[in-house]
Amino acid sequence: MPAYHSSYNEEPDVRTVGNMSVLPIKTKIRGPAPLTDPSQADIIDETLDLFRANSLFRNFEIKGPADRLLIVLILFVSDCLQKIGTARTVPSQLEAGKMLNTLSVDNFPIPGDANFPLNSHYAPPQSRADADYLRQYLMQVRQELAARVVERLYADGTGKPSKWWMSFQKRRFMNRSLGT
Repeated sequence: MPAYHSSYNEEPDVRTVGNMSVLPIKTKIRGPAPLTDPSQADIIDETLDLFRANSLFRNFEIKGPADRLLIVLILFVSDCLQKIGTARTVPSQLEAGKMLNTLSVDNFPIPGDANFPLNSHYAPPQSRADADYLRQYLMQVRQELAARVVERLYADGTGKPSKWWMSFQKRRFMNRSLGT
């Protein structure tokens, strides 16, 4: 059974940096990401919907530039779950939000950096300006994704993270980690 791919691979007029799509998102966080209609799903919603199914796969055939962004975001969700799971005590929703926001803005490698784990699948940005734009875009997307992960984890109102999500904290999509 093949993995689930991004529905944004066929989007026309999407900017790419390196060979990764820069897709519009729904957010209130400042940054360079283009904004999309709040009533429609975006790449972050798609990442959260596909995370649990795709995290079971060791192989993933990249079918377009949006798949490359999807891979990075799925790996980040995995790191978020691991961060919450390794906390000494079970964090409240507010504490988890703070932990993941800190994780999302920490220094992280982008394609082309020596310590980026998937450099063989990604083209580096063409210029320093593109690299800065990609880093800012990914930081904004990571912040929004961290906020939505916390919403999903604590959606049941018990004050504890969902065991159905936390059961994926040790799973490694493509046997990789962003190492954050």
